[in-house]
Amino acid sequence: MVLSVTGSDRAFVAGRRKPVSRLPVVLHTRVTNGSGGGPDKTILNSPRFLTASYRLLCAYMHPPGDRGFDKLRTKAALWRAPLLSVPDRGPWDWQVATELLRICRKEQVSIWHGHDYKSNALGLLLRRFWPMHLITTVHGWGVEDTRRAPLYYRIDRLCLPRYDRVICVSEDLRDQCLSCGVPPERCALIENAIDVQEYSRRESVENAKAHLGVPGGRRTIGAVGRLSAEKGFDLLIRSVDELLKDGLDVCLWIIGEGEQRPHLQALVERLERQDRIQFLGYRSNTAMYYQAMDVFALSSYREGLPNAMLEAMAMEVPVVATRIAGVPRVIHNEQNGLLVEPGASAELTSAIGRLLRDRPLHERLRRQARTTVENRYSFAVRMKKIRAEYDQLLHLGLPRDPDADFKAAATQPLFQ
Repeated sequence: MVLSVTGSDRAFVAGRRKPVSRLPVVLHTRVTNGSGGGPDKTILNSPRFLTASYRLLCAYMHPPGDRGFDKLRTKAALWRAPLLSVPDRGPWDWQVATELLRICRKEQVSIWHGHDYKSNALGLLLRRFWPMHLITTVHGWGVEDTRRAPLYYRIDRLCLPRYDRVICVSEDLRDQCLSCGVPPERCALIENAIDVQEYSRRESVENAKAHLGVPGGRRTIGAVGRLSAEKGFDLLIRSVDELLKDGLDVCLWIIGEGEQRPHLQALVERLERQDRIQFLGYRSNTAMYYQAMDVFALSSYREGLPNAMLEAMAMEVPVVATRIAGVPRVIHNEQNGLLVEPGASAELTSAIGRLLRDRPLHERLRRQARTTVENRYSFAVRMKKIRAEYDQLLHLGLPRDPDADFKAAATQPLFQ
């Protein structure tokens, strides 16, 4: 029987005094399959930014034997994130809940931080057996055409109003959360962000292209993301086909994995563009690819606030993006990027072609892109906001030095 709540210096467990961490423990929880996606960059980057105030752990539910999880382990090691493996055999695997409850008790978890429908539902269940505060980040709901998808979204919308805090990464997601009953005072907008030290250009476009073997004079278009229907990669492939027909010497790199890969590869084969459109799969280090891009293209139909777009901007790559969700808050058309309507193939083709042909526009937008990220989307600033949410849940004041966490992170550079 637990006689005291977590977050204190010591706790009484099963009638015995047991020392626990002096720092409150936050458990990030997420379901993943394969090498993960944008939210994982946010989750796995978080622990090193709060080392002075909290101990953050990351528990990932994943299929047993999933090879993609090894890639997540590599990311976690790079970003110094404590990653816990929770094998998950499907919706009815009760051992998942048992293992997560064991972790909560062993680690004396103070705050459960969910990141998807299943982790949100499990948080509500496990709070009955272990006292902890519940917070979740809503990264966005995709449009995957699966039989269970509508049920998953319905479960999430039932769970969110019962959470102590709900963080949304874009305004449209906050509106959706409010519409499903989340009280406004418990619903915060905290947008995604980028570690501007990690994502900083170190090579010229020409040098990066030479390193990757791109023929001289060829222009490169890049896209990064999970190969799923809502990303609109088929639209981007058709746009590149049109640019090639117009006589532009271009190639397209698509970085990422996903269930749509066979469909997209078949489209490229039908267009007979295998020599110009490449699927690069998962890449643990995308820096050189970003630096070799002339244009970054976001063709999505649905997003929250895409990390890949912020990464490209931080690396001084001019962006063409669809006008969806949180994107227009970041990209101001003609000022730091170009916006097009989702699904508008001709508009996407025209915008990419314009950036490739108009050198002054290209240079102005790439410089302003970096400035935008530095001023508004720094990861350190985002984590100060996250820490404030945790502090409010635990009724804590700010530490004596409010920048202590970020000074610690800055003095421990990432392994390259």
